Amino acid sequence: MSETRWLSDEEQHVWRSFNAAVSMLRAHLESQLQHDSGMPQTYYEVLVALSEAPEQTLRMSELAEACQSSRSRLSHAVSRLEANGWVHRKSCPTDKRGALASLTPRGFTALREAAPGHVEAVRSSLFDVLTPDQVAVLGEISAAIRNGLAPECELARQAECEAEQD
Repeated sequence: MSETRWLSDEEQHVWRSFNAAVSMLRAHLESQLQHDSGMPQTYYEVLVALSEAPEQTLRMSELAEACQSSRSRLSHAVSRLEANGWVHRKSCPTDKRGALASLTPRGFTALREAAPGHVEAVRSSLFDVLTPDQVAVLGEISAAIRNGLAPECELARQAECEAEQD
C-alpha cells in the first residue's frame, strides 16, 4: 500500500478556499434560480443542454453526459420537467431501449425567462470579482481539472451503464 501524500499547509489552505468558493457559488446560484424562477440548478442545466441541441432533442444518455449527471438522477429531473410541461420524453425510433428528451415551447419560455437573472448572478458573483487575467487563468485551471478527471468520470459512466443493463 502506498504512503499517503498529505497536503502541505499551502495546499490545505488553497483546497479549503477553493472548496468554500465553489460551495458558496453553487449555493448562491441555486438560491437565485429558485427565488427568481422557481427551478433548481439541475433543471436549468437540463433545459440549457436541450436548448443547444439539434432540434432541441437529446438521447437521455447524451443529456446525462452533457449535464454531468447520473442517468438515474437525470431521469428523476426529466420526470419533474415533464410534469411541468417543459420537456417531453419519447422512445428512440432507432433503439427501443433508448429514450429521447425534447424541450417543449413551455420549457423554452421558462428557460428564456430564467436566463437573464441567472447570467447576471454568474457575472456578478464570478466574473465581476476577477480581473481579465484571472478569468483566463481560471479557464486554464478549470480545463486542467476537467481533463484530469475525464478518464475516471468516463469509467464511472461506463460502470453505471453496465450496471443498468444487468
